[in-house]
Amino acid sequence: MEANRTVITKLKEHSRLASDDLAEIRTLGLAPRELSDHEDLIRQGDEPDKSAVVLSGWVARYHLLPSGARQYLSFHMPGDWPDAQALFLDRMDHSVCAIGPATVASVSHKELIRAMSRRPALGFAIWRETLIDAAIFREAITNNSARGKPARMAHLFCELFYRARSLGLVRDDQLQLPVSLIQLGEALGMAIATINRTLVELRASRAVDFRSGTLMVHNWPRLRAIGEFDPCYLHLKKQPR
Repeated sequence: MEANRTVITKLKEHSRLASDDLAEIRTLGLAPRELSDHEDLIRQGDEPDKSAVVLSGWVARYHLLPSGARQYLSFHMPGDWPDAQALFLDRMDHSVCAIGPATVASVSHKELIRAMSRRPALGFAIWRETLIDAAIFREAITNNSARGKPARMAHLFCELFYRARSLGLVRDDQLQLPVSLIQLGEALGMAIATINRTLVELRASRAVDFRSGTLMVHNWPRLRAIGEFDPCYLHLKKQPR
């Protein structure tokens, strides 16, 4: 039932669901699975027959390049459906792995499609989840190609902090973010030396710090200004303060 509650909480962030829709979600047979650090939930080229929701920890989408390097595409926290697109695509064009230990819960596509047929509003909510993912991808393209390095890093920090705060994952303006500096560089298109220099610059602004997997926001308005962050693309019904 914890998995079903997590699904309800997340979908209600951006969609209006009636009591019958919520009852339908509670009937879904979500099977928990533990993932170790870097373990793949799904691999590029797979033809999946189920989708998963994150219950705890973090996972990330990535492209595996011919060289063996990775391009991280997005990071996902509890409540997210990182492979919901698998409902609508025959073959996965990216992989999803755990970032630190994580727990996910999977439901078969057949069961999910039956539920969506019975309750169209549920189908619309899951579809909207994939559309918000697409909005995040579009913002990431703009971020990595059009912003300078400090703004690029600040924007990613803003996005993750804002999304986590809406889920109650932020405590005392701190977020546990188990992303290594190498992974941060693979997400932002920066070499590790550039990542370190950019972090030093952001620390000097006294807006934010990131050390040992902890993101500490000292001045949210200043961080938003540096990152040129406008959360409208996240399409949250209730925006966190």
